[in-house]
Amino acid sequence: MNQNSMDAIDKKILNILQKEFPLEERPFLIVAERCGIDEGEALVRIQKMKDEGIIRRIGAVFDGIKLGRVSTLCAARVPEDKIDIFVQTVNANKGVTHNYRRNHEYNIWFTASAGSAEELTAFLKDVKEKTGVTDILDMRAVRTFKIDASFDM
Repeated sequence: MNQNSMDAIDKKILNILQKEFPLEERPFLIVAERCGIDEGEALVRIQKMKDEGIIRRIGAVFDGIKLGRVSTLCAARVPEDKIDIFVQTVNANKGVTHNYRRNHEYNIWFTASAGSAEELTAFLKDVKEKTGVTDILDMRAVRTFKIDASFDM
């Protein structure tokens, strides 16, 4: 399935999931009703889109700043022989939301959040000590520009 093979109902489901997810006991029943289908069909369609990578995850996105948290985007220059241990060490932190490899001299990029700037700094220091990788850029946002990352289908 790709965007061209999705029908109007699939597209409507995606719009609802992105922008109007119902905060109800049975949210997928509400999604189904809004699409004119039954709950079972909605769940099958959503699962198919998940299986095919159209939907990566369904979950809440919180404003960390309003919750008193701090976050950062990091880029690390990790030698090939240390990539596995580096990734495992970074991913062990529950505040890490993304971690991916790039074809760049800074080859591992990740985002992390913590309850305070001190906690975030301590996490990065710990990663350096445990992995021996010291070339980590800490690019904390000074200003937020991203307002919405939804895509009207």
